[in-house]
Amino acid sequence: MSRIDKVFEKRGKTAFIGFTVAGDPDEATSLLVAKALIEGGTDILEFGVPFSDPVADGPVIQRADDRALAAGTNPDTIFRLVKAVREYTDIPIVFLTYYNIVHKRGIDRFYREAHEAGVDGILVADMPVEESEEVTEVASRYGIDPIFLVTQTTSDERIDKIVEKARGYLYLVAVLGVTGVRDQVSSGALELISRVRKHTDLPLALGFGISSPEHAKTCTAAGADGVIVGSAIVSIVERNLGSPESMERELNDYVAQMKEAIR
Repeated sequence: MSRIDKVFEKRGKTAFIGFTVAGDPDEATSLLVAKALIEGGTDILEFGVPFSDPVADGPVIQRADDRALAAGTNPDTIFRLVKAVREYTDIPIVFLTYYNIVHKRGIDRFYREAHEAGVDGILVADMPVEESEEVTEVASRYGIDPIFLVTQTTSDERIDKIVEKARGYLYLVAVLGVTGVRDQVSSGALELISRVRKHTDLPLALGFGISSPEHAKTCTAAGADGVIVGSAIVSIVERNLGSPESMERELNDYVAQMKEAIR
């Protein structure tokens, strides 16, 4: 059983998936952020691989990507970060990346190095399921779960195609648009959980726009197996760039509050 499978083994217990941009604002601080998220109770750590054109991301995460790239972050940096986290914890680590990064590195090399570092799952945000055959085959070779996005506009037919390829969990997109904090969880997002559940027993994790304990409670009540938080976490990093101690404390407290909400 994979580390991701173990997190979702006990259905009825919602997992908290915390996202941070790897290398934001630099390698050392990024490791501090990861540790703070873990200490707060994060169940799965999701590293965003910084990219110059992150089409799925809003301004908060775009700025984090810019900071990470300005600091010289590259795949070598990110694999070092994963290895450093692996010395500290055994929780699952997932990448959210874009195909250009994987392709430039070489698909086999990227997944082999991810496996060697200790990565458990990879979501290639701009890779259609119809064009994923080579990547999912390589992922399987290295024991890495291929994770896919499902949106409110995804047809039932396409959901079936995604389910055939996906492992670990499905990432359900809660909003029509890019990442970023929203005031509330839309009714469409909650309906998406119910619709996708008819197609698969894979765990369903809801992300994009989730930021508050109230959001987390709503998602849990609707049957989400996991809640994914990114922009709210990255915002904490951004507003504490000059104070690592405050950053660490605020991240730890935030995750603890979210975990309490979904218990």
